[in-house]
Amino acid sequence: MNDLRTPEKRFRPEIEGVRAVAAFLVAVYHIWLGSVSGGVDVFFVVSGYLITTSLLSRIEREGTINLPEYLLGLGRRLLPLAVIVILFTMAGSIVFLPQSQWEQIVSEMLASALYFQNWELATSAVDYLAQNNEASPFQHFWALSIQGQFYVFWPLLILLTYFLAKKTFNTPVRKTLCGVLAAVFILSLSYSIYITAVNQPWAYFDTFARVWEFSLGGLVALLLPYLTMKKSVGFVLGWLGLAVISLTGLLLPVSTVFPGAAALLPTTGALLIITAAENSSRFGVDKLLGSKPFLYFGSISYGFYLWHWPILIFYFAYFDNTTVSIKGGIAIIVLAFAASALSVKIIETPLRKINIKQSKAKAVTALVLFLLPALTAAGIWDNYVDKNQSGVGEDYTVTDYPGARAISEDIEPNPDIDPLENVVQAESEMPAFYAESECYSNLEETEISMCSYGDTTDPEYTIALVGGSHSGHWFPALEKMSEDLSLQIDVFNKDGCRFSADDFDGTLSDSCMQWNEDSIEPLKKNDPDLLFTTANVNAGGTIPEGYLEIWEEFEGHTEVFAIRDNPRMQEDIPSCLEESDDPADCAVPREEVLSENPPWENTEEENIPDNVTFADMSPYFCDDDTCDPVIGNVITFRDNHHISTLYSRTMGPALKDHIEDALEENDE
Repeated sequence: MNDLRTPEKRFRPEIEGVRAVAAFLVAVYHIWLGSVSGGVDVFFVVSGYLITTSLLSRIEREGTINLPEYLLGLGRRLLPLAVIVILFTMAGSIVFLPQSQWEQIVSEMLASALYFQNWELATSAVDYLAQNNEASPFQHFWALSIQGQFYVFWPLLILLTYFLAKKTFNTPVRKTLCGVLAAVFILSLSYSIYITAVNQPWAYFDTFARVWEFSLGGLVALLLPYLTMKKSVGFVLGWLGLAVISLTGLLLPVSTVFPGAAALLPTTGALLIITAAENSSRFGVDKLLGSKPFLYFGSISYGFYLWHWPILIFYFAYFDNTTVSIKGGIAIIVLAFAASALSVKIIETPLRKINIKQSKAKAVTALVLFLLPALTAAGIWDNYVDKNQSGVGEDYTVTDYPGARAISEDIEPNPDIDPLENVVQAESEMPAFYAESECYSNLEETEISMCSYGDTTDPEYTIALVGGSHSGHWFPALEKMSEDLSLQIDVFNKDGCRFSADDFDGTLSDSCMQWNEDSIEPLKKNDPDLLFTTANVNAGGTIPEGYLEIWEEFEGHTEVFAIRDNPRMQEDIPSCLEESDDPADCAVPREEVLSENPPWENTEEENIPDNVTFADMSPYFCDDDTCDPVIGNVITFRDNHHISTLYSRTMGPALKDHIEDALEENDE
């Protein structure tokens, strides 16, 4: 049986040019357009082409792939620059970014150093509790993590294919590999289309939804000798490929529709260039991409990609901007270019001179000496963040941190206490039930989960805490009063959901609406004394019809305790407090975030079911004029719209009065 033709082994300068274009586009789109270019997908195709060619040549020549040598060579090429950028980014984060972001950043630093940053971001993308995370200076390492995982997996795939071809099926190696790569391409692309349709935020970072792009590059490496065409056709297709790569980010909303079928656009552009270069003409695109400037930029494109993103993030933080001027963007590009050129010359080039075959111990030592400081620094930083997160804790002194009790009990807070010492704790501490994944439903789940807290042995009363995070952040207040009232708290919580029969014109997800429908019977069966939920949405002046409708379901069964939703601040409060000299800078006018009257006073009385009791806790956030970020030495919000756990806890005594009244009325 004849094998596929072997392509001519030669240096392909246009591929370096493609890398240069992809890296530059990634930076331009990030800096000035605030969007995604699709350049990363081009990197993946090119990597698939190059690594398949290299590994196939090696296994055909030697009959095997020496994995230790291969991995050492890979580490020598990728790891040192990555570690230098990681350490620089850590230092820059400590200097420029608020401590309230450090927990997120340090976890991503570890994920980046160990090449699982894409999975870290995938988890955050579908985690409602991480939805307010700021863009991390390590965020761009997701692509390098996928690439690193591919580089480890690909030689194993080729070794297995070689073994099957030679020892089992007695088939030509290249034809067998072509079949395997075609299967991987079809399976991965099919999965990518599916998962992008049902859960795009996860799909964007999912390695398995991206493998087809590497397979596509490998298939082209195998089939290139057969892809012949007239020079005139190659001329047109080559320039068309460059145009497609350059314009993908403008033609498609890459960050919200990729990877899926839409990613075929930039990947096809890359393939058109590679194929056209095989049929080169005098004015073909390969002449431009293979020119010396493009060759040089391509040779440092890896470093340029690594450097541009943290520099951009620190630019935003230092100048307190969300956009970049033309001059500022040029400065970022120049700095990234200079840093990549310098780091390649000083670090990468000397390490590449180490002969892996002759000096394995030297290569291993060099890589360990690079990686160890990054992991050690990340460990030390993580320990520091953990200590800061312990913050005030539950055993706080009321005179030092009265919080809402400064209002409800007229307690004068200790003037010597600086609430900013606990800004990290305010941002990171969550209601206790979030620590147990089986006690709430995440963004995608529809299954009803319920856990009980408080007095679960012989409670006098039971409260069902129902809804999303704006119900859930009242849990610490309920937990605080549970002992005094002999109260059991049954948590029915669903991320990103409101307890409503209406989806707010598509704002609520299908899983939320299914969860709401499915929760009605379990709640009736649970038969709580009170069903605790929110009465409105943010500053809404009336009760939403969907709320009224679902409350009616419980008439004759359960009393509904509906609490007015808290105000939504204009900035992330912990970050704002860190960056401002005066907490008043983070306050907002009451009239901008709260309706003048409670929502039930603006709703037709006959539309309100008879089984509903209302509570308005807005005086514990706002006086007559402003809503404050710090009350009684306690930071009121953990972001811009969720009550901090400590402040919620301090509202326990004030909320207790409302709960007692509702329970007594219910007993009557």
